[in-house]
Order: sequence, then C-alpha cells, then structure tokens
Amino acid sequence: MKLNICCIGAGYVGGPTMAMIAHKVPSAKVTVVDINAERIAAWKSDKLPVFEPGLQEIVEGCRDKNLFFSTDVDAGIQEAEVIFVSVNTPTKTYGMGAGKAADLRYVELCARRIAEVANGTKIVVEKSTLPVRTAASIQRILHQNPKGHQFQVLSNPEFLAEGTAIQDLENPDRVLIGGNEDEGGRAAVETLASLYAEWVPREKIITTNLWSSELSKLTANAFLAQRISSINSISALCEATGANVDEVAHAIGKDSRIGPKFLKSSVGFGGSCFQKDILNLVYLCQHFGLPEVAEYWEQVVRMNDLQKRRFSERIVKTLFNTVSGKRLAIFGYAFKKDTNDIRESAAIYICRDLLEEKAQLAIYDPQVEPAAIYESLGLTSEEERSRIEICPSPYDAAKKAHAIAILTEWDIFKTLDYEKILSSMARPAALFDGRNILSLTELRKIGFEAHGIGKA
Repeated sequence: MKLNICCIGAGYVGGPTMAMIAHKVPSAKVTVVDINAERIAAWKSDKLPVFEPGLQEIVEGCRDKNLFFSTDVDAGIQEAEVIFVSVNTPTKTYGMGAGKAADLRYVELCARRIAEVANGTKIVVEKSTLPVRTAASIQRILHQNPKGHQFQVLSNPEFLAEGTAIQDLENPDRVLIGGNEDEGGRAAVETLASLYAEWVPREKIITTNLWSSELSKLTANAFLAQRISSINSISALCEATGANVDEVAHAIGKDSRIGPKFLKSSVGFGGSCFQKDILNLVYLCQHFGLPEVAEYWEQVVRMNDLQKRRFSERIVKTLFNTVSGKRLAIFGYAFKKDTNDIRESAAIYICRDLLEEKAQLAIYDPQVEPAAIYESLGLTSEEERSRIEICPSPYDAAKKAHAIAILTEWDIFKTLDYEKILSSMARPAALFDGRNILSLTELRKIGFEAHGIGKA
C-alpha cells in the first residue's frame, strides 16, 4: 500500500509504531518528526532513545529506506497524506483541572501547525491518549485553516504494553479506529484500516465513531489499573490475616469470569498511562456532573499510592524503625521490565521516601540512565547526589547493604547468585520483594530476612 505517512512525536508510542508500519508496509514512506533535535539524533544512532526488545533491529532494517527521522516538521506535514499526532498529553499541573485533566497544549499546537502549513487534504490521526471529544476541538482548528483545505480526523489509540511493544504491534489484540460517520469519515477510516490490514487480520480491526474510540482507551487502562489496585488492597488484608496474596490471586484467577491477568500484587502500578488516564477519567466524570463515578475511579489511584507508602513503611519498620545512614540496595528503577521508561515508576516514590528517612541508596537498573534517575528524584547538587550510588551491577549495589528492595521484575534478578550477594551484605540482611519474583521461602533458607507484598 503506497502512502506517505508522517508522525509528529518521536516518543515511546510514535517511534515504535512508525517503525512497525515501515517494517510491515515497505511500500509506504514513513517519516517521524520532532522538534527535539537530540531525540531525533538518538533515533538515527546505534542507541535508540526508547528501549524495547526487538526495536533496534526493526529500526536498523528500515532506517533510510522507508523510515526517516527529521526535525523538519513542516516538510513532514506537507509531504504526508496521513499525519499521526503522537505527542505527550501529561496531567495538567496548572489552572482548571490541575492534577486530573489532560494537558492538551501540545496537541493543540500540532493541530494549529498542520492547519497553517498543510498544502492539501490530509487525514489526521489522534495517536496520543486524549479525553473524549478532543477530536471536535482538533476539527475546529483544522477547518479554520486559511487555505480552505479539508481534513478528516480519526482516533486510533495505542494499546501497547511497554516491554512488549514490538510483540503487541506485530500481533495486536485489536486495532481500534474511530471516525466521523459521514462519507468522508468512512473513507478515511477505510484508508487507515487498509494500512493496518497489510499485517493485521481484518476481524481484529474495530471501527467506531470518534467518541467511542477516544473513551475506549481511557476505559481500558482504568479497568486494568482497577484490577491491580484491587489485588493490592487484598494484599494488605493478607498481611493482617496470614493469608498469602499469591495463593489468593491464583485461586481467583482460575475463575474463567475473572482470569489471571493483572492480578499480581506488587508495589504499585507505574508508567505513563494508568494514573494519567484514570485521573483524566475522574476529571471527565466531574465535568459531566457524575461525582460518585469520579470518586469510584479516584479510589483506584488512592489505593495505588497507599501500596507504595505501605512498602516504604515496611522497610523502615523492619530495619528497627530507622534507615538513617543505612545502605539500601535498589534493584530496578524502570516502572516495569524490558523498558527504560521511568515515568510514574513506583521506584521513584519508594526512593524519595527512603531519602526522606536519610538512607543511602545504591541503585542498579540495566537500562535506565543515571541522569534520568537523578532528575526524577530532583537531585541537582553534588551534595544531594552523594546520597545515591548508581551501580554497574546488582552485586555492586548489594555490597555492605543492610537490605535489598526489588522494585522492577527484570529477569536478571531471578538468576542472581544470592548466596554470593548475602555474603557481601551487612547483617542482618533483609530483602523486600515488591514484585514477587523470587521464592521468599528459599531466600529465608539461605539467611535472608525476606519480606514481600502481602507476605508477612
């Protein structure tokens, strides 16, 4: 299928998605544009700004053939027939809706730029996660263009899970496309559906109206996060009663009406989507006069905050109610394995709590850059940074540590020589397993005082 495609935004969604389209549809020309020159340079290098298993190979196979990266946003817009908008939509930190509503300034800037420089009819695709009815605002901006060009706006939300993005793109559960229900809208939907149909079976391509598509993304993330907060709430009850949360989750997960996915108790969900999308949903419910519905969904976020706070408190309480001056090894900083994304990572909040308690932290993560760790913790001066050591291996982090906290379920942590680690630690040695990836029973046998979520 011959199409000229432009994606505005070279982040965690835009880069991998466009790489997969270029990989699967070699007849299409795909250009990813971004005003961040450093990020574009990284996409052209041997070390991509986004870590995903398999992504580097796909990018290198298509780059400079039918996949291009550029800072020339205007040229990308003018040359394209289909324009994906994949820019950041963080939670607002100012003004009306602060703390809950999505900040749409980058989306609006994209729409105004497209309207200003477009040289003909375009299909504009919302790829960013947006509140329901955002497309109406984009349409108004585009239709006010001075040249009288016509635009069709589609909603095509992503359902990627970081760490498995390439797998999810190659074999998605579904592709959702929403558009206007007039002739032009239906034609635009078919254009995008035909692009995905180059590798995705037609029965997996779902078409809806614009508003249903926009709301489906928020709802999907809210439902998934709700399951995590639900099992985490039960982990607190397990600790109080002596039950084992893993056994409880396994038992209820065998119910075909419930299923086992997203029932693994942990230190709390992170990432760029779940909390942001739930808070957006809360804001929408409040805006449309549904306070009880808003309160219901806000409780999911509150439970997530409680779980992180409980984990920090358990560390302090176990280590004789003080971690001041104690070396604590942090295994994992990304919000989940197989990604270098730290946005809303539980590790950030746990580390902040421990630093408040005057702990010394030794952090190891196989993909997260030291600069990102320092920035996320707000450590700017050399004196502040001296309380953190970024370590080249988990063994280095554990040396002379009083405890280890496993905060990301990287596979490497399942294969470590814990006898060797234990022998290098201060005594008594404790391990806090926030991700439930190790056998705490076996660790106790080799001398760890082991503590996991839901396991007293």
